[in-house]
Amino acid sequence: MTSSRPDIPLPPVAPEVFASVVAGLTTRLRGRLDTAVEAVAAEPVVTTEDGTFRVRCGEDAWVTLKPNPSGTVTDPDQAHCTCLLAPRCLHRAAVLGACPIADADPEDDARPTDPNRRTERDRGAGRHRPAEPGGPADPHRPVVRDRLADLGRPADPDRPADPDRPLDPDRPVDSDRPADPDRPAEPAHPAAPSVEQVRAASGLWTAAAAVLSAGTAGAGAVLQAELLRAAHTARLAGLHRAEGAALSVVRRLRDVRGPHGAHGLAELVSTLRELLLVTHRLKAADPDPALIGAVRHNHRPDGPLRLYGVCREPVIGPGDLGGVVTHLRDDDGRWYTLRDVRPGGPTRARRAGTAHVAIRSFLSDHSRLSRGGLIVSGAVVAPDGRLLPENGVRATFAAGRSWTEAASATVFARPITEPATGKLPASLAGTPDGAGQARALTGCDVEIVAADGDELLVRVLTGRGGSFTRVRPVPGPPVRLSPAHRHPGLAHTANLRRLGAYPGLRIRVLGRVDPDRVTTLRPLAVGPVPGTEATLRLPDEWQGRADLGYDHLQSGHFPPDLPLPSPPLPSGATVPSADSPLRRVRSLLELAVGGGRRAAAEPARDSDRHGHVAALRRGGFATGAELVATLGAVAAYRTRDAFGRLAEDDQDHYTAQWLAAAVYLAATEAALGRGTWQG
Repeated sequence: MTSSRPDIPLPPVAPEVFASVVAGLTTRLRGRLDTAVEAVAAEPVVTTEDGTFRVRCGEDAWVTLKPNPSGTVTDPDQAHCTCLLAPRCLHRAAVLGACPIADADPEDDARPTDPNRRTERDRGAGRHRPAEPGGPADPHRPVVRDRLADLGRPADPDRPADPDRPLDPDRPVDSDRPADPDRPAEPAHPAAPSVEQVRAASGLWTAAAAVLSAGTAGAGAVLQAELLRAAHTARLAGLHRAEGAALSVVRRLRDVRGPHGAHGLAELVSTLRELLLVTHRLKAADPDPALIGAVRHNHRPDGPLRLYGVCREPVIGPGDLGGVVTHLRDDDGRWYTLRDVRPGGPTRARRAGTAHVAIRSFLSDHSRLSRGGLIVSGAVVAPDGRLLPENGVRATFAAGRSWTEAASATVFARPITEPATGKLPASLAGTPDGAGQARALTGCDVEIVAADGDELLVRVLTGRGGSFTRVRPVPGPPVRLSPAHRHPGLAHTANLRRLGAYPGLRIRVLGRVDPDRVTTLRPLAVGPVPGTEATLRLPDEWQGRADLGYDHLQSGHFPPDLPLPSPPLPSGATVPSADSPLRRVRSLLELAVGGGRRAAAEPARDSDRHGHVAALRRGGFATGAELVATLGAVAAYRTRDAFGRLAEDDQDHYTAQWLAAAVYLAATEAALGRGTWQG
């Protein structure tokens, strides 16, 4: 029995399989690959009872995929085409290019890693020529490496400069400490990356630099295959963090190149920065063990999980996706998510708030679950905190908690709880993301100052421990509340406008800091502030919070009389601008990723006609102004050798300068967020 539907997804394919198939194409066929992938994506997929997938390519060609028992295509021989040019045909490569990229196989990662192992899955993986860790000084390039060292990690005078550098014989050794036979010996210095790992990191850097120079419009299937091949080489060398970052770049790149991917450019900038920063430090033989990383597996807790619903969040994603994410929390403060996102766009996002949610035999709805609780036995948690409905999982509904209870109030005891703004991002601090829990939301108590269109000017209340028993809390920094989604089918904008009609009202807010404006919070839910009368009065069945995307605040939810609000702003404070100067740095970085090197050179060609550099200097961001100006100059200037050919390190200069600006932006935004939300 077979079925043919346009919505049947293709099976995931191992990165090295797609890379090896593209490597077998001729130059002429590679030039037609992107068009062929787009054509295949519009074709219906035929499935059979034995798990085989078939896709029609043209009038007389069929491509058949036979995944392994795990549902993944892990060998080129599992893809067959009926045309005369098979297996080196365009149809086979196009179908594999339309398949999603599979994660690393946990069974393969459990075996000892042998960098020289060349199996059937490694055909075509190849090796990149290693780039030199250092190079001669360039008068047209600023001290990029010094900036990266200062912003990316603390300076270490004892760090070995290359992997073959011998240990310092004058370093004292602690020989008086007795040896512990049950404890392995600890080296005096972290082991530097091996020669094979440095070579693999150099190959990843080169492939990622080619993607950055081409931009999303030019980074088609061929460049993606080169990056996937370099990622597989990194995996064989044991560079798990770099491999994971490379796979994330390819997935984000495909999302952005899709018909609805314009809003995913910020995520692509972040993942590309992570990949380039990690490979830059590895190819310089940085001994930080966090750069190696570990294989990310699904987490299985030892015992049952006792979770409490926190809020619901509407999701409108690229590719006409829509749905809801329910955020949950356990007694230890770990965050989890239960996602229901499928094609349907804003219409499905609006209806999903009360849609049914199923975890194996458990059946409930997101509205009830977000205000209740859940007991999950045999839970399987993805590295990003998603609860997975795999075999053996059992769930039972349980009572929830209001935001005013002690365990839940710890979210608001500190003004900042989101790692991305409370400290340096994980990619800059040397620790990889994905620790088996979702990213925490930002919780704080605020007092409404005034409305500004569909946004609110508020002041963070800085009472200690989340308790505000005084008549007037200590004035905090002014910030903005902006709708998480402005779609008219969702209630975010209407709720914020209603809140803006009550200056002096104190509310408890839970949301995310805007990545473009660190002084702006996009709230997902609000609730009353304990210990004051000038706050919301929500129904008991709402469990002390209102989901701004789904619940509608009414006049009966507000106090009848409000005290006079505090002075609009503390002395010397300024209203947070809706257009931060740092947005100009982010805009240039996104322009470089989206349009490639030529687009990044435009500010230098028009002599800063739009005033980006001048605005940064006026805002006090002198380093940012220098980096923006230099990035445009490096993008416009092409270094050549004595024969007029492009120099081999020309692309490295541009990539390193873009990375310096990206690291500066992330570190500066983190510092501004820490100063804003921690007072």
